[in-house]
Amino acid sequence: MQVYVGIDVHKAKWVVSIATETFFYKTISVEPKAEALTSYLEHHFKSCTIHCTYEAGFSGFGLQRALPHEGYSCLVVNASDVAMAQKDIVQKSDRSDSRNLCLQLRSGTLKGIYVPSQQQEQLRSLFRQRNTVVKLLREPKVLIRAQLAYYGISLPAHYDNTIWSKQKLVWIKERAWNYQTGKESLDSKLRHYAFAYQELLHLSNTLRAYVRKTYKKDYYLLRSVPGIGPLTAIALLSEVGDLRRFSSANHLCSYVGLVPSIYSSSDTVINRGLTPRSKTLLRSYLVEAAWQAVRTDMELQGYYLLHKGKPANKRIVKVARKLLLRARAVVMREVPYQKDIVQTEAAL
Repeated sequence: MQVYVGIDVHKAKWVVSIATETFFYKTISVEPKAEALTSYLEHHFKSCTIHCTYEAGFSGFGLQRALPHEGYSCLVVNASDVAMAQKDIVQKSDRSDSRNLCLQLRSGTLKGIYVPSQQQEQLRSLFRQRNTVVKLLREPKVLIRAQLAYYGISLPAHYDNTIWSKQKLVWIKERAWNYQTGKESLDSKLRHYAFAYQELLHLSNTLRAYVRKTYKKDYYLLRSVPGIGPLTAIALLSEVGDLRRFSSANHLCSYVGLVPSIYSSSDTVINRGLTPRSKTLLRSYLVEAAWQAVRTDMELQGYYLLHKGKPANKRIVKVARKLLLRARAVVMREVPYQKDIVQTEAAL
């Protein structure tokens, strides 16, 4: 007998709906542990083939990895891809959500998302932590500038820029204050900056060393593409993983989010810009890499200028897409970037 299980996952409890091939069984609540769920299913549905599903969210893929050990299949789905009746949207509840998942699993209408390996998942976690620290580093910079401006202290012209050199920090630290409290306030901000900067250096060095050792082949293949630096290569490996898993270039571009969002009805076609369904962080890295690429690669520069009539932000997205296709091509061919690879991208 086939048994279908829809799980609405929360921190406090899991709401579980169960159905067989012929009828809906029941909805229950269990402890938020894989052991509690498997214990119930083993007790009531011994010798049955069990299929489970839940929406991706805060709990990650721990449940998806635990259930196959018990012989159960488990599908992780994107919440945005789960169809809902208008009634369920108006009267949303954990019970209705789990029941909807259960019934759609039984009907075969759900499509699972890609589940990364634990190795890739934890690399992605470290990469995203680095970007969190990058954001934290901006705060003390803003606060230091704000305090100097508030007390009428102007930076010299050669320091009044976005570069925070050692000389610039020394100049700021050596400013005289009429009272010790003003100096302590500034010193606190400088310590905040120093900590965040050292943490950023540590994370960047750790990421580079790990990727060079663990993903050496793909890392250096990606680095051979003009415009793709160490961090962009790391972004691709952590956010996408193995580029070989995509059956087509369009599939990869759609996954990253370098495709348009289009509204089409009858003769009306509206291009609403880039799709919101994207790997936002990776997409931003690719756009930054594209700006670097048009400065160093004459072919990409010509491609950028070819669309001169369009706004710069739209032109650079086209370059970013082309850069992504080059990255996929070198990995698929397993040879470093060469100019003739551009002609063979479409064939791959």
